[in-house]
Amino acid sequence: NANHRAIKAMLLLTLLLSGVHTFPANVSSPSATSNPSLLALTAIDCPPCQPELCPLTPLCPAGWVLGRCGCCQECGNVEGQPCDLDPRGAFYGRCGRHLRCQLDPADLLHGNIPEPRCVCESQQVVCGSDGVTYENICRMEERTQHSVTVTSSGPCEAAPQIKLPPQNLVSVTGKDIIFHCEVFAFPMVTIEWWKDDHAESLPGDDPHISVQCRGGPMHYELSSWLQIETLRKHDTGIYHCVASNKFGRVMASANLTVVDEGKLGISSRFLSAGLF
Repeated sequence: NANHRAIKAMLLLTLLLSGVHTFPANVSSPSATSNPSLLALTAIDCPPCQPELCPLTPLCPAGWVLGRCGCCQECGNVEGQPCDLDPRGAFYGRCGRHLRCQLDPADLLHGNIPEPRCVCESQQVVCGSDGVTYENICRMEERTQHSVTVTSSGPCEAAPQIKLPPQNLVSVTGKDIIFHCEVFAFPMVTIEWWKDDHAESLPGDDPHISVQCRGGPMHYELSSWLQIETLRKHDTGIYHCVASNKFGRVMASANLTVVDEGKLGISSRFLSAGLF
């Protein structure tokens, strides 16, 4: 069961962590007297450093890191990629610039064995010199091949972007519908709903229309819903989600078609189930 899997995963994690640092932090490798066979293996793995023999290193999304032997450069692992917790390990490799290797304890909650992965040292959203907002500095360098620099912490100041526009709907008289719209922007925006060509903010004085807004689901995002209760034929039209801040205004539109239930040719049980 889930409890047994969690206990098993915890025991395996303990064994894993107990083997991460076999030697004191100030000892880089075992001495010849303590374990000659391990020293011989290390000597085979790491010959004398000859930089002129190192292979050419390509352009790396996460920058370069020194290999296990501390001689040649290699590409660092990017965010989310598996990595070696022990710096002397050579199975997955080392994390790149601005990244650290760590376990995710959340895996234990699902009974899984945590796997070490590269995590960006800073999870702060940044604005790049290209005017694009990035999740963090690691993602910025990965996607732009280090051609962009950070101009400021936080998102770039810009006109809003509609991340999730409202969708076209078909329904019948007497039913309720909801339009949904998600907007990303910094500085934050105001969201209005318009109908057809009327630049008048809903609901106005219409008691069967309501509008709600809240922050999220992500940082610097705002979600808004337009609900119409007890649909009437004249609710048919084009509804616009309008987002604006001091840098501009954007709009996304959706059609609402309202018909009599009998004319739609669809059983009311499907409508009540939310399929239309």
